[in-house]
Amino acid sequence: MDEVTPKRWQATDLPPEVTSFVGRRHEMAEVKRLLSAAHVVTLTGPGGVGKTRLALRVAADVQRAFPDGVWLVELAGLENPELLAGSVNEALAIRDVSHRPPVEVLIDHLRDKRALLILDNCEHLLRACAVLAGTLVRAAPSLRILATSRQTLGISGEQTLVVPTLPLPPPPGPGRPGPSAEPPAQSEAVRLFVERATAVLPDFTLTAANRSAVERICRRLDGIPLAIELAAVRLRALSPEELLARLDDRFRLLTGGSPATLPRQQTLRALIDWSYALCTEKEQLLWERASVFTDGLDLAAAEAVCSGDGIDREEVVDLVIGLVGKSILIREDPPPASTATRYRLLETIRQYGREKLVASGQEGALRRLHRDHYRRLAAEAYAARFGPLQVSWLGRLKLDHANLRTALEYCFGEPGEATAGLGMAADLLYHWITSHYLREGRHWLDLSLLCGTGSDEVRGRALWSDSWLAIIQADIVSAAAMLEEAGKLGRSPGHGPVLAYVALYSGMIAMFRGDSDLAIGLYEEAAARHRDDDDPAGQALALVRLCLAHSFRDDWSGSIAAGEECIALCDAHGEGWHRAYAMMALGLGVWRQGDTSRAAELEKESLRFNRSLDDLLGVGVNLEVLAWIAAANGDHRRAARLLGVLEAVWQAIGAPLSGFGHLTRYHDECEERSREALGRQGFDAMVRQGSRMRCEEAVAFALEEEAPRDEPSGEAEAPSPLTRRETEIAKLVARGLSNKEIAASLTIAQRTAEGHVEHIMTKLGFHSRAQIAVWTGERIRNANGDHPPDD
Repeated sequence: MDEVTPKRWQATDLPPEVTSFVGRRHEMAEVKRLLSAAHVVTLTGPGGVGKTRLALRVAADVQRAFPDGVWLVELAGLENPELLAGSVNEALAIRDVSHRPPVEVLIDHLRDKRALLILDNCEHLLRACAVLAGTLVRAAPSLRILATSRQTLGISGEQTLVVPTLPLPPPPGPGRPGPSAEPPAQSEAVRLFVERATAVLPDFTLTAANRSAVERICRRLDGIPLAIELAAVRLRALSPEELLARLDDRFRLLTGGSPATLPRQQTLRALIDWSYALCTEKEQLLWERASVFTDGLDLAAAEAVCSGDGIDREEVVDLVIGLVGKSILIREDPPPASTATRYRLLETIRQYGREKLVASGQEGALRRLHRDHYRRLAAEAYAARFGPLQVSWLGRLKLDHANLRTALEYCFGEPGEATAGLGMAADLLYHWITSHYLREGRHWLDLSLLCGTGSDEVRGRALWSDSWLAIIQADIVSAAAMLEEAGKLGRSPGHGPVLAYVALYSGMIAMFRGDSDLAIGLYEEAAARHRDDDDPAGQALALVRLCLAHSFRDDWSGSIAAGEECIALCDAHGEGWHRAYAMMALGLGVWRQGDTSRAAELEKESLRFNRSLDDLLGVGVNLEVLAWIAAANGDHRRAARLLGVLEAVWQAIGAPLSGFGHLTRYHDECEERSREALGRQGFDAMVRQGSRMRCEEAVAFALEEEAPRDEPSGEAEAPSPLTRRETEIAKLVARGLSNKEIAASLTIAQRTAEGHVEHIMTKLGFHSRAQIAVWTGERIRNANGDHPPDD
């Protein structure tokens, strides 16, 4: 059978551009040329010069050349080099739950892929990034790596590009005393300033009166993009001439009163110093304290961690608003299913705040406050693991995974804090299980158990939690050893609940080893103990496993009774995740009993929930049972297509039916029956069709919401690289409108329209408006299903 491309189940992951991209046409062409010739290309340069923006824009432009995906791996918030390979797996949405080393998993995934990997902000993990990049490109000949770093990686075959500052307008000179006669559009630094100025002051335009000041500002800032953007924000309160005067004053102080030019990095530092000085004392405190967060924060986190000792809790929201207005904090819209706005600091700004925090002597106290907040968050999420708030909590933990990791690093990096880490790692069990982070959860739980601290109750909980992750990874020997130790702790007075989980996971091990009699006895013991302990989550887990075990034994009544009891228990608590697995298990039992119609409905309802939670393991088991049901109904074409889809799923997870290995016999029977019914060629053709489906298409097919195409006529049209506004303007260009007419039609400045047209040409690699018109017309015809007549 053809190898599956898991990328069809993992959308290319590039962040949307929240501000326009200006210039860099030459650098973009050079990076593309280097990528065509070298496996590793590193963009180097000081902070604030625009390395990340350039890398992302190039990546967006070359997506079509990398059919297996273009992926961004953000490394600024990662401190531990041991977690580098796991973080790359995480960014690629590789859900491998096996016990293999993460580098090996990554190599297997990328070996035959034509993909582009962006490693962003490598400088603090330089050695680890160099080793990983070298390992990957040796194993995956079609892989390309685009790295950004303040230093080169220093590996064989690496090509580098020093990202320059933006081109500046020529300075006044003899015979040229006034503002530049060069059109502003020719100067990328001026264009950037004008665009960012317009964003904060919509009425701002570049005029003959202010052009000299704007050009001098850009020259004073040496064309450094971040410095220009920070300066443009000041136009809320200052004219360009006033801004220039104040820049000159500040830089004169740094050069001892002489007109000497500052080194570029000192130029940026001076501007950030000025931004800091323009903040109120409390805004400065919040900036410093917010630097302890990794990959953003929400208002609740800011209030919990940053208030106190000079900032009242009720003042935090106004201080956040003030820092957003000064472009220190960047506001991000809430993700789907969340109502909490998030904020982040650009990495250069965060590092500046961290330096100030260290200098104040408060870094240790703030890191502890940060840890305490996320420790509380983990405990609250664990308490809500079986109830109506379960899904929202799991979503919140995913958003704050980087902060959770930072909190755990604090626990195991500071003397005397490992006990807190033990409890926190155990509290995050459902985060590890339902997300991309099972392997990392195992890392933290293993580490916490090695520390040998904590009460018997907490250690016992960490042991059985870790054993569950080990069972999913098929690391049965380790799981059994952990359960043996947990059992000894559970027999101590007051630790009975530990024994309930020891029985539950021991039952899973027995089922893995093929001893269904022992497994059923242990599951029944676990269910009874959890019922007595008033632990509905544990009881639901035991009932799901009991339902599956009875079904395995062809005990239909026992299977259905356990499944229905579990669903009733979940419904009574408004719970979703355990209920989805109970429906999966009950659907399997009902199918085995012969009621394929009801079984399919149960599996489909379970699939809808698991897909909404992005629980790929749950999705995989649902698709398996739906394939078995299709084969039982004689619909072998559907069964074979679903088996093709499952190749992608299990390749992404790393093992088929992970944690449910005793069900493998049904998969084998389904495959054998379908191949016999369709013939080898017919079966392989259907499997290929399933393997080519993208995620949403496959789920729709499984749910029978959308019929699959018998054979794809060709590759689907690539998504447009243009933003919604750029698409609108491209259509107006195609209609023959001039920039002035476009500006009037959309009620925007003519220069803004000109900038958009320039961006469109840059993105598409075009050099004329006629090319935009032809490209737009083709996309409109394709969208409408129109095709030119045959010659």
